[in-house]
Amino acid sequence: MYAQLVYFDGPRSTELLAAADFAATHRIEPAVASVAGSIRTYVLRRPDGSEVVLTLAETEQDLLAGRDAIMGTSLLPGEDPDLLPGPDRVEIYPVHEVFEHGATS
Repeated sequence: MYAQLVYFDGPRSTELLAAADFAATHRIEPAVASVAGSIRTYVLRRPDGSEVVLTLAETEQDLLAGRDAIMGTSLLPGEDPDLLPGPDRVEIYPVHEVFEHGATS
């Protein structure tokens, strides 16, 4: 299993966040959904708009395929590239250990 951390440093304005949310819902999520493999994404956002996007996948290749799918998209009508500056940094790690806590049903 592999994890990718994508960092968007804050503060980010409500206008930037709205543009990022629109892109995620209408362009990025559909692109990643087209990738074979099991991918799960968690978006962590602070009140100042800073954000870490944590993506987990079975293989590093799945993460890279997701990245390639996103980078292969074109902006949708109405998307302003000035409001989508991209991440401040991206890191990929192999998952060393997984701990499950609490009851499972």
